[in-house]
Amino acid sequence: MPRFILLEHTGAPDDPAGRHFDLLLEGGEACRTWRLAEIPSPAGPAVAAVAIAPHRLAWLDHLAGEVSSGRGFARRIDGGTYEPALEGSIEGAPRERIHVRLVGDRSTRSLLLARGTEGWTARIDPEKGASHQI
Repeated sequence: MPRFILLEHTGAPDDPAGRHFDLLLEGGEACRTWRLAEIPSPAGPAVAAVAIAPHRLAWLDHLAGEVSSGRGFARRIDGGTYEPALEGSIEGAPRERIHVRLVGDRSTRSLLLARGTEGWTARIDPEKGASHQI
């Protein structure tokens, strides 16, 4: 099964808030990656998710440490495997909706990433919910 990781990233020079979360989904030779201002909660609204450049697969094994070239510090919040819940594989062309079931070390959740007119959002599927809040 393909893997995922959720990283807390602090001190990135291009992040005015000083802290965000990077969600990486393994897909082929790289990870599709989104920057989240916060982690979506099961009862909460969708959060903004900015699609950023694909990341190397090596990030899937990252625990904690400095990011190269003075780009801050990243530490693992959760990670594990995922399976497509509806739309199939995330490899290939970008999709408007990506629905995955994340089975992590700390939580299991059904996550919906959707691209709208104002960009991507991420939310916990209200019908599938989550177990073990992060």
